[in-house]
This record gives sequence, structure tokens and C-alpha cells, in this order.
Amino acid sequence: MKFKKRQVLSLLLFVGFQIAFSQNRLDNFFKPSDSLNTDRKNTVLISETVLASGALIGLNQLWYADYAQSDFHFINDDSEWLQMDKAGHVFSSYHLGRAGAEMLQWSGVSKKEQLVYGAGLGFAFLTVVEAFDGFSSQWGASAGDMAANASGTALYVSQELIWKEQRLIPKFSFHATQYATYRPEVLGSTLAEQILKDYNGQTYWLSVNLYSFSKGSKIPKWLNLAVGYGADGMLAGNDANDISVLAPKTEKRRQFYLSFDLDLTKIQTKSHFLKTIFSIFNTVKIPAPSIEYSPNEGFKGHFLYF
Repeated sequence: MKFKKRQVLSLLLFVGFQIAFSQNRLDNFFKPSDSLNTDRKNTVLISETVLASGALIGLNQLWYADYAQSDFHFINDDSEWLQMDKAGHVFSSYHLGRAGAEMLQWSGVSKKEQLVYGAGLGFAFLTVVEAFDGFSSQWGASAGDMAANASGTALYVSQELIWKEQRLIPKFSFHATQYATYRPEVLGSTLAEQILKDYNGQTYWLSVNLYSFSKGSKIPKWLNLAVGYGADGMLAGNDANDISVLAPKTEKRRQFYLSFDLDLTKIQTKSHFLKTIFSIFNTVKIPAPSIEYSPNEGFKGHFLYF
């Protein structure tokens, strides 16, 4: 019995040392380099090229291949979906650029390169997607989309130049709605598709870090106030679209929200692995009590809003 206890104790110590060693190696991997690390930089550039190319090829096959090509042309879709799609462009451009900048920071490149080449990643990628739209007979390039893409990139870069930190963070939340059941081909037939396509269930937020504007105060560093924008009652981009489905008559309405949020990147930790995880999930607005205002219905409260 004594021998078995020693075996178990030795095994536990060995496993503990292995876990601690593995965690230390993992943490060192995620730790940003203090100076230029050429191997890391090359890894970032190659990975971004491969992932972006793969995403564009896949997008072309899944989204555009079934439609005829045309001469490059523009369309004006600024009035569609109550501008929810434009909010999505701002969100996507911002976070793709932020991810590009943070990956270059991890490789130890200069701040200038992070902002020029990293933060520009989102705008460059979405510009190529816009070009795909422009050559498709089904769609067309949108000046409004381009402006929204530029706004998302500018939001990230300007904060780094002015404050050297991100005080205003675009975030996203989603809840399933009834509308997708009436037009699944447009609003999504699965939950994954609905998250991307059903603008009725999407809410885009601008999450403001309170402590950053009142440093030295007793406000928790991780506490944010979030202003949200959503819309409801949309079965088509605009009223002119033909809806050949049996659906209830709906009234489009804009929705504005006020809620609390967390800035996960402000949570104190020495673990670079956890910092990376926090940065990834800081794109999503946490469920929290919210106040909603709609011009159609006035004010209402939500105990937890998703």
C-alpha cells in the first residue's frame, strides 16, 4: 500500500511538472517578441496569404460561381436592410485589421508596420470581395460598402495614433428570429447561416471603455458602456424586392440599445495565452441587461439581451 501511494504521488508530480512545462512553453509561444523576429514575421505573412487566398477561392466557388459574370459595375444599396449590412462592414474591417496588427505585433515589427500592413488587412481583403461583387451580374460593387470598410480600418488606426489603445470597440451579438423561417434562402436555413445573413437578429455595438476616459478613478478597468444598433421586420433588402413567399406583413423598424459590457483585454493576467483568448472573444458583446428604444414602440427593457 505504501509503495502504491508513492507511485501515485510520483505520477501526480510528474503530470504536474509536464502540465506546468507545457503551459510555460505555450505561454512563451504567445508572448509578443520584444524585437523583430524574422521567422515569426514570415510565418504571419505566409499564413495570412494562404488563409486569405483560400477564403477568397472558397467564397468565389460557394457564392459567385453559380451566377454569370458581367462588366465591372457599381450599385447603390445604401437604403437596403436599414444599413445593417454597412454596420457589419465596419465591424469586419475593424477586427480583421486589429487581428492583422496584433499578429505583426507578435512578430516584433514596428508600430508603423503594424498600422500600415496589419491594420490594412481588413480593408484590403474586403476590397477584393467588393471587386467580386462588381464583376457579378447578381450584385455589384458598393461605394457605401467601401466607405464602411474604410471607416472600420480608420477606427482602429486613429485610436492607436491618438490614444495608443483601443477605447472604442465594435462588437456583435445575435439572437434567432422568426423571419428566417419565411425566407431561409435569403436569411439562412441553419443557425450558422442565420448568424451571417439574418440582419433581424444581429446587433452591432460600440463598446466604450469607461476607465480609459477617466484614468485614476475607481471605475473597474474592464467595465464598458455599449451603444447598440439593430433592426427588425426585414424580409428583403428594400420594399421594392419581390417576396414570393407566404409571410406575415411586417413593419421595418430601427432599434437602439444601451447596455453594460466587458473589455476582456483589460482583465489583468500574466498569461499571454489567456490574453490571446480574451482578444479573440472581445469581438462579442456579453449578454447583459439592456434598454431598447425604437421610434415605433418607444422604450423597453431586457433583463438579458443577446
